[in-house]
Amino acid sequence: MPAQKDIQTIRALAAQYSEAAGSDRNLYNRRLHIASNDLHMERPVVMINELPWDQLNIDGRLTCVCEDERLRGLELDWRKKLLQWELFGGDMVLRPFMAVGKSYGNTGIGLTSHDTALKQQDPTAAISAHSYEDLLENEEDVEKMHLPLLTYDEEHKARTQERYNFWGEILGDILPVRIVGNAAVFNNNWDDIFRLRSGMPLLMDLLDRPEHSHAVIKRKTECKVAEFEQLEALGLLDDCMYGETLHCTPILTEQMPKPAPGEPYKLCHVWGRGTAQIFGTVSGEMHDEFDIDYMIQSVGRCGMVYYGCCEPLDKKIDIVARIPNLRKIGVTPWADVDNACAQIGGKYVVSNKPNPAAVAVPQLVEEELRKEIGRTLAAAKRNGVKGLDITLKDISTLHGNPQNIIRWHDIVMELVRSW
Repeated sequence: MPAQKDIQTIRALAAQYSEAAGSDRNLYNRRLHIASNDLHMERPVVMINELPWDQLNIDGRLTCVCEDERLRGLELDWRKKLLQWELFGGDMVLRPFMAVGKSYGNTGIGLTSHDTALKQQDPTAAISAHSYEDLLENEEDVEKMHLPLLTYDEEHKARTQERYNFWGEILGDILPVRIVGNAAVFNNNWDDIFRLRSGMPLLMDLLDRPEHSHAVIKRKTECKVAEFEQLEALGLLDDCMYGETLHCTPILTEQMPKPAPGEPYKLCHVWGRGTAQIFGTVSGEMHDEFDIDYMIQSVGRCGMVYYGCCEPLDKKIDIVARIPNLRKIGVTPWADVDNACAQIGGKYVVSNKPNPAAVAVPQLVEEELRKEIGRTLAAAKRNGVKGLDITLKDISTLHGNPQNIIRWHDIVMELVRSW
């Protein structure tokens, strides 16, 4: 067992976390998340994620003292959550329990990306450039991809139980401990392929070698579907109501289909997430042909689907809408929010991503922020949007000024509360 002083530290944090997770505020935020995702929004939901924590150690509150590595990891996670909860929490939701994820094995697909730029940069840097070795140049390379094999055998179950017992003994009288599976599955095939083929050759292939591009995405989709099906068969899927977010945006919903009592969770009971960020510059026809057709085969089998990340989709809503059970669409800073909301209306949730550059300056320009968020809120109201989350993410820097994110939070919360 860890040293007693480490245990005392983590138990003290657990008590603070448990109090916040059991608060009326947390229950209210859960209700807001559900209402937005279920398309009867009370008001827009505000989320802040992917932060430069090295610039947020306010008054030393993120400084860890635990020496045990397991406790130290949880200590840092809780210190971050409690700091954010107090100063710029928005509508964040805290799980009312300690989650122990199921341990399982995954052989991968036989190809591993090689980032040749990382070794030339500071390994401690939060942000770095990337350059990938080309591993998918020809048909022989495509054939090297094999279906992944997932395992959740007695050894993995024992490992899961061991972690459950460990945390239960330390925290169980303060915070419930629960073993959980995956509340969502993620298909970012083209992001993966980018790391295996690199950017410009990949895009040129769409024009010059479409048959090669189809061979690549077809095989990668087969791998992804095999992974999804094994997660289902091995009992590694779970209730989305146990989750907090899906890539930074709210996941809670009361409209997700549920299995019969005692039956396992299947793909039709969880969220699917899809994105093709590298396709931000390709036409709608190409995006449809080389991604959406394949998304339908994978995340299209899920109970609800969230599609989009950094790629602008305001001119592609019609093709994204082909994905079965689509519920949420990402609206990036590079999209026209007016055009996106006009097409989405009350049919889907708008997951709006404000520009993180707003907080990457010496001092927040409050007038410009009010214009940006005001435009989003006006577009949503004008077009009858019934679900909207405003999710600030991809925050590389605060220019060393934590007040930027605190003030951003206060202004945006003021605006959405007047909805």
